[in-house]
Amino acid sequence: MKSSNNKKDKWEIPTDWEVRRIDTISTSTAGGTPSTKEKNYWGGNIRWMNSGELNQKKVYEVEGRITDIGLKNSSTKILPKNCVLIGLAGQGKTRGTVAINMIELSTNQSIAAILPSELHNPDYLYYNLDFRYEELRSLSAGDGGRGGLNLSIINSLKIPLPPLPEQNSIATCLSTWDRAIQTTDALIAQKEQCKKWLMQMLLTGKMRLKGFSGEWKVVRLIEVAEVDKYSLSSNTSPEYSFQYLSLSDVDSGVADIKSEIIMYKDSPSRARRIVQKGDILLATVRPNLQAFLIIRDDVKDFIASTGFAVITCTTIFNEFLYQYLYSSDFMRQIEALLTGSNYPAINSSDVKHLKILFPLLEEQTAIAQVLQTADKEITLLRAKADKLREQKKGLMQVLLTGRVRMKGVSGITKKLYNLNS
Repeated sequence: MKSSNNKKDKWEIPTDWEVRRIDTISTSTAGGTPSTKEKNYWGGNIRWMNSGELNQKKVYEVEGRITDIGLKNSSTKILPKNCVLIGLAGQGKTRGTVAINMIELSTNQSIAAILPSELHNPDYLYYNLDFRYEELRSLSAGDGGRGGLNLSIINSLKIPLPPLPEQNSIATCLSTWDRAIQTTDALIAQKEQCKKWLMQMLLTGKMRLKGFSGEWKVVRLIEVAEVDKYSLSSNTSPEYSFQYLSLSDVDSGVADIKSEIIMYKDSPSRARRIVQKGDILLATVRPNLQAFLIIRDDVKDFIASTGFAVITCTTIFNEFLYQYLYSSDFMRQIEALLTGSNYPAINSSDVKHLKILFPLLEEQTAIAQVLQTADKEITLLRAKADKLREQKKGLMQVLLTGRVRMKGVSGITKKLYNLNS
């Protein structure tokens, strides 16, 4: 059910909502750090949180511990449960990050805490400020992005505040989505651990699939595949066009083939490594050291940068080799060959001599199918988690502004949750 809106400050909110400053509904405080030179200040029973732990969002445990004497000899203080925590400093993502503590703890000086009060639901306030992450970062005091937030800025923040019963309902609704996301993320982590175990057992022959036996071979990669086999000829036509893949196009195991077409005459110095369907790309520069199996049909005239080794399989199943490139045995070999400090890398010539342990083709195929099935399950779960996050974002947009009231959103909540449960 929608109610008539009125404009208060920059928000258009229902007439029964109000806009309040933080310092009119609660008290804010910041933490501190006991001297690290005093050993007797550390290792006690009092939880002490650093700002990097804000990314937990709902904080159930922290690593740090301080003693009673450390607490007394610093500006930190014990916070009750359900404080809204905000990162005050940092040039990275920490500044402006919002969390809520589900346990008593103390914090360092880079975290502000908005204490619970009878005038607001802590979860509602947490969701409201979490949704305003970019706004919080833009309010930082100081020179550009190098500044930080402070208690004065936090206290002056204005919150569109519905009646307390509606705050409770909004918080309950969004918490439902958080639980679904947390459950899915936990299942993803479980599946990833299972996949790692399967790789360790199946790619080393420690565990054999039913019906397979016999010895495995140990060979150099060059004996079962060719590295950087195809390249553009020196007399390539100036009018030749191609799609180009650089290391910057790589993200979290996905190789994104750009739609942009590059003319050879405009970029003759580009790498000349041609990639074909079925090839494997091995990124040879950190932090992009990952493998990618090219399975798309539209990879004609696709050129990879020198940041990749292009592997064309000859006497080994490419799906099996792709999985093997992520095995702990292969990664140990890579680590031993990395050179350079700023951008550690492995030479393509070294890639050719890396050792591969593999069985006969039929067993390679069976192993690859098992690991591919695990990959597909993980991919589906990640898609589900992404969908839940998008749904939560949409709910926050309408619930935290009063565009949709809880009476009208209950059916939506049930429908969306049933789709993803």
